[in-house]
Amino acid sequence: MQSYSKSADAIAKLSPEQYRVTQQAGTERPGTGEYLGNKEPGIYVDVVSGEPLFASSDKYESGCGWPSFTKPIEPANVSELSDRSHGMLRTEVRSAHGDSHLGHVFPDGPIDRGGLRYCINSASLRFVPRDRMDAEGYGAYLDQVEEVQ
Repeated sequence: MQSYSKSADAIAKLSPEQYRVTQQAGTERPGTGEYLGNKEPGIYVDVVSGEPLFASSDKYESGCGWPSFTKPIEPANVSELSDRSHGMLRTEVRSAHGDSHLGHVFPDGPIDRGGLRYCINSASLRFVPRDRMDAEGYGAYLDQVEEVQ
């Protein structure tokens, strides 16, 4: 079993945007994220810790301007916290081991897929293509990766 954690070395390798989003709970501008239009099969992992977060098979086009997923690939790796910033009550989503800010979860996702929309900043993610998953230690998740709907 891989160990996932936040390290000073990993933090030092982040781009300014990745740092702002993951460490300062920032939000990238809508429509600008690297993975918004990504339709390749694979998994999305925490850019800081590498913990598996979302699968391409759970990604969908929500029209909100950020990558959207119906559920985490590994629920234990995603923490949900109450967020009262900006005069709203929202549910913030953070990685459990890396403690990176990922985005927010909303109850307006596809009903037939659970009804949730995990609205996630591309800057908090690293995409691992299906053909690299085994080599990078994510082979256990291959059965959860299919072509994007």
